Amino acid sequence: MSCGEREYAVVYTQRMPLRAGPKREIEIKLHVNDIRAVTSRLQRLGAASEGGVHERNTLYDTPKEYFRSTGRLLRVRIDMPAASNTMKAGRNRALVTFKAPAPAQSKSRYSQSRYKEKLETETAIQRPERWDHALRSLGFRPGFEYEKYRCPFRLRGLHIDLDETPVGVFLELEGAPQEIDRVARQLGYGPSEYIRGTYWDLNAADCRRRGKIPGNMLFRT
Repeated sequence: MSCGEREYAVVYTQRMPLRAGPKREIEIKLHVNDIRAVTSRLQRLGAASEGGVHERNTLYDTPKEYFRSTGRLLRVRIDMPAASNTMKAGRNRALVTFKAPAPAQSKSRYSQSRYKEKLETETAIQRPERWDHALRSLGFRPGFEYEKYRCPFRLRGLHIDLDETPVGVFLELEGAPQEIDRVARQLGYGPSEYIRGTYWDLNAADCRRRGKIPGNMLFRT
């Protein structure tokens, strides 16, 4: 990637009309073998469901994949309500998100261990198809697409997402490291089971196991 392309990508995303200031995101993933058992444990802990959605995500990048190579992410997400036998439907919305590595001076002592830490800036948007057109016109290109059925939960300040994906079922726990550890332990998980990878990483690993070239992570109809 040329210096000009790199500088353009960084400057543009820093000036995106998103909510004021990034937040520090600290999270892990946990592999789920039994959805009913985990859901039951969450309910016993007092976790409140926010309703299920079908998520469709598209990552955008420069032609030479500057964002992916530097640990950044520019994503447009569309949520559609999706009820199930055990879960009410969530709400319809669309979001644009930018994530970047946490600067060394602001990283917590946890970021180098078992947690994934990023700076995240996100806002709700209208007419996501307009964002696709605008990003393409600015030189960004859609790349990795992935979808999942997600049920978000809230539990005493901890944000929990139960994700059913084409490569397995996962829990995402986001919040203070002490709270992540406490709830993971109550759900029957230990630190050795924490996953720091992204869904791109998990999909690529699954493709390699099956002898496939990594591509999009989509449900087959």
